[in-house]
Amino acid sequence: MGEAMMALIDRYVPIPHYREYHSASVRAPADTVIAAAAAYRTESDAFFRGMIALRELPMRARRLLERRPIEPQPPFGIDDFTLLQRCENEVVFGLAGRFWRPDFDLVPLSGGQDFLDLNEPGIAKLALNFAVRADGSDVTMLSTETRVLCVDRAARRRFAPYWLLIRPVSGLIRRRTLGIIRRTCEGGAAPAA
Repeated sequence: MGEAMMALIDRYVPIPHYREYHSASVRAPADTVIAAAAAYRTESDAFFRGMIALRELPMRARRLLERRPIEPQPPFGIDDFTLLQRCENEVVFGLAGRFWRPDFDLVPLSGGQDFLDLNEPGIAKLALNFAVRADGSDVTMLSTETRVLCVDRAARRRFAPYWLLIRPVSGLIRRRTLGIIRRTCEGGAAPAA
């Protein structure tokens, strides 16, 4: 009897302080589903764009009140994440920063080892994956998991209220993402952006 294969996300955040998991059944081969998940652009969803605009409103308002010029910046999205690792049935992205701050205060990452080595006080490290497993003839179970590890007690104390506030919206975004990927893989058009 073979040993069960460890999920890639376990390498990056084995014991999270915060976790969210969602899954969906997709009528398509696993390789098609994981390719679609890896290529998915969160910014293509109008709901996601609206929620990010709302999330970034305090930062933009503060700049206006301080009469600082608002430099055009792309809104937060999947391009802010770093690809940590990919295999045939899983892809893991990472993000690190002080997400509770209006500007997210992101820490640049160069890859998986950089994510693992990062131990800067006051930050949170987030791993987001998409994983697939065959679930019968031409049916694939697609899942997405978000895991957050706070580097120290101060980060955990600051992240906790932020998590309580954003988790419902984050869950809705993840479920919408799975639905869009499912429709794309099953031959339906993705919703208009």
